[in-house]
Amino acid sequence: MTSGHTGNEEGQPGIAAAALSGLCPRCGARTLFAGPARFAPKCRVCGLDFSRFDVGDGPAALLILIIGALVAGLAIWLQLTADPPYWLQALIWIPVTTALVIGGLRIAKAALLASEFRNKSGEARSGQ
Repeated sequence: MTSGHTGNEEGQPGIAAAALSGLCPRCGARTLFAGPARFAPKCRVCGLDFSRFDVGDGPAALLILIIGALVAGLAIWLQLTADPPYWLQALIWIPVTTALVIGGLRIAKAALLASEFRNKSGEARSGQ
């Protein structure tokens, strides 16, 4: 399979597919996560050690800023256009914000881990 990327071997999912579906970047099995946004220790299928990868807090910080600005803007817009009671605003925006942060964090962390694996960077090189 020729795609122009030196790390793309047969059977490995692309970064977008791995991020959106929580796929192991080596074998493509749906084994990346053990919780809502927590990586599994290793792939149950191919044995890839996910703990070698360090995605850090970059995805979380960026997502909080983006989602916070988006939700604040939408909440202000809703308040100015429909004037709902404050309890309704809380009832709407607390679950929406939580879902967006957890969903976005899963995608961002998975994309970063898949990218590290694909590019053989840092911790991904050690132990292979």
